[in-house]
Amino acid sequence: MDLQPLGDRLIVEALEEEETTDSGIVLPDTAKEKPQRGRVLAVGPGSRNEDGEYVPIDLAEGEEIIYSKYGGTEIKLGTDEYLILRESDVLAKVVGTREPAGAKA
Repeated sequence: MDLQPLGDRLIVEALEEEETTDSGIVLPDTAKEKPQRGRVLAVGPGSRNEDGEYVPIDLAEGEEIIYSKYGGTEIKLGTDEYLILRESDVLAKVVGTREPAGAKA
């Protein structure tokens, strides 16, 4: 990837959710919810404080996050689609290996 985010921005790859319902119905792209879970691909240097010094972002490359549903800007590079988010659009970091609610093992 040839992008470097600026300021308090992140480049995120959206993680697709399961494409079938519990009853086995396959959902078309138009019926799916917009993903809210993604993997951080790149992190900007952070915002600047009053003294002009960078305040680092609390996220690192490779971490999985939950972000606001309509936050960020979608971009397409070749066949790949990415999302550029501000740090404030990130709601949570995914920690541990717990299965999402409703997932079957």
